[in-house]
Amino acid sequence: MENKSSAIPTAIIIAGLIIAGSIFYTSRNKPSNETKIENKTAEEKQSSSDADNIKSITSQDHILGNPDASVKIVEFSDAECPFCKKFHGTMHQLIDEYGKTGEVAWVYRHFPLDQLHSKARKEAEATECAAELGGNDKFWNYLDRLFEITPSNNNLDPAELPRIAEYVGLSRADFEQCLESGKYAGRVQENIDDAIKSGGTGTPYSVVIAKNGKKSVINRALPYSMVKSAVEAALQEK
Repeated sequence: MENKSSAIPTAIIIAGLIIAGSIFYTSRNKPSNETKIENKTAEEKQSSSDADNIKSITSQDHILGNPDASVKIVEFSDAECPFCKKFHGTMHQLIDEYGKTGEVAWVYRHFPLDQLHSKARKEAEATECAAELGGNDKFWNYLDRLFEITPSNNNLDPAELPRIAEYVGLSRADFEQCLESGKYAGRVQENIDDAIKSGGTGTPYSVVIAKNGKKSVINRALPYSMVKSAVEAALQEK
């Protein structure tokens, strides 16, 4: 005859294992708003002083807004990162509110994550070719269009790159010659090195620089309200 008293705790143990497994699966598949290089969060890996290592902003940077703005936000971004695509819209919203008054400027730097998005590095070079052929305005036009049409997560057809060039009014032939030369690979790598040295471990990663030089970090694709709060705090710095 079966000992029913021993079957009860066994059932409880099995049920417990099922629940624990469910919790583990949920935690492993919890969505994030940042594309990370590793499984550790940026907060776990970076010290608050890392942002001080960021390279100074120069005329060689791609700047949207007044270069002499009180607050500058340097964003390190990956064109194939879905969270960067979302944050791109957030940053445009910020410039619409603060850029026209000259309070905030947006500085864009490249941070393609090769481990996840093998196409993003060439896309970054493509934006540099757009800048060479058409100046700062064409850089932003090209970048905006790229984010607009990419499905993200390494799914943009490379054949779209010269089509984007034509779409924003650039010579396709000149663009293709520039892109095939690989002449901007070094510049993209310099941006990547700058991002890592400044504390970036995932994308998007942004450094807010106040007029007095004080720096703070925006990790991930934070909602507009939180980005605005960071900007307001930086504007209060004397």
